[in-house]
Amino acid sequence: MNILVVGLSHKTAPVEIREKLSIPEAKLEDAIAHLRSYPHIEEVALLSTCNRLEIYAIAKESQPGVTEIVQFLSETGKIPLHQLRRHLFMLLHQDAMRHLMRVAAGLDSLVLGEGQILAQIKTTHKLANKYKGLGRLLDRLFKQAITAGKRVRTETSIGTGAVSISSAAVELAQIKADNLSASRATIIGAGKMAQLLVKHLLAKGVEQITIVNRSPKRAQELAKQFSHASLELLGLPQMLETVAASDIVFTSTGATEPILDRAKLEGCCSPERELMLIDISVPRNVHADVDGIEFIRTYNVDDLKAVVEQNTESRRKMAQEAEVLLEEEVNAFEVWQRSLETVPTISCLRSKVEEIREQELEKALSRLGSEFAEKHQEIIEALTRGIVNKILHEPMVQLRSQQDIEARQRCLQSLQMLFNLETEEQFS
Repeated sequence: MNILVVGLSHKTAPVEIREKLSIPEAKLEDAIAHLRSYPHIEEVALLSTCNRLEIYAIAKESQPGVTEIVQFLSETGKIPLHQLRRHLFMLLHQDAMRHLMRVAAGLDSLVLGEGQILAQIKTTHKLANKYKGLGRLLDRLFKQAITAGKRVRTETSIGTGAVSISSAAVELAQIKADNLSASRATIIGAGKMAQLLVKHLLAKGVEQITIVNRSPKRAQELAKQFSHASLELLGLPQMLETVAASDIVFTSTGATEPILDRAKLEGCCSPERELMLIDISVPRNVHADVDGIEFIRTYNVDDLKAVVEQNTESRRKMAQEAEVLLEEEVNAFEVWQRSLETVPTISCLRSKVEEIREQELEKALSRLGSEFAEKHQEIIEALTRGIVNKILHEPMVQLRSQQDIEARQRCLQSLQMLFNLETEEQFS
């Protein structure tokens, strides 16, 4: 089986392409089922965030598997193949493993070392398992990547002081605003990104913060985390009125269509009041046609790169330390994967030895007589089983841990010949 990843990210595609390929959780089950229906795809998991869409798969053959995934992406995003291909990256085998671990560690993020991506990897793994996308290989690979991400965060300092997308958005607002602390800020949305926005705005001294959200309960839950601050909570019916009275508006919702466009904003905002819109959602919450309004300045996630770069240099050395740890995790996964080819031979050998043990035990018990056999059968059974296990243990451990592929193949062939084993087709 072949491990591969096909996707696009903030490094390869602009936000207007990424938003077309964003797959919300509500559509994930159908997407996984669709991909699993292709003839060459055996296992699949989808990682969809504001900065990337990546499809990890186990395929019978690499190239047909890649072709099927690219076709799926073209159909999903309604993007012609010739236009889509230039934004995609495709990685196979060890490169695919290493990429997932780098993503989990935050080394491939827009914000180097950011921690939110590890939680997103965990969610991807959980949902792929829930929707029957995972098998043995991909399940193990994601678990290894999660372990790698945790190691990088505990054994290096790359996450210390690392900014998030939300904090970068606040930094951008501070750069662009005349006086951020005196500004009236509105946040549309009440999820994790919104929570971080509130945290960083308060740290910058902003006191007038309004949360606009569809669900009052969720907004209240967010506000409880900042009980020391006076946050104003409003529903969507008050959104345009609130936007019109704001100096800065951050949008961070899961909406699949823009919630603010030129017509709405021109209808509620005054040309006499300048407005800054910072949209950190993908798909975008602010329609592209807003860019043409003179008194409104708009920014999206792609505009955060300059801000992020200022905070990245100090963590580059830490990233090099992290890469060493990731190589250890890649190697650990490869050792486990290679050990899979020993499973059919080991299982066959164990079955054959167990069959011999049972036959000889039955003969011995019949010779000992029924009275003795009934009284001591459990002891004799445990004795013979223990002998078999101890004899087989060390050879099996050595066989599984053998990293020399040719040497392992020779051992397997020798076992099959010496014990006359007939194994099923081995893992590839």
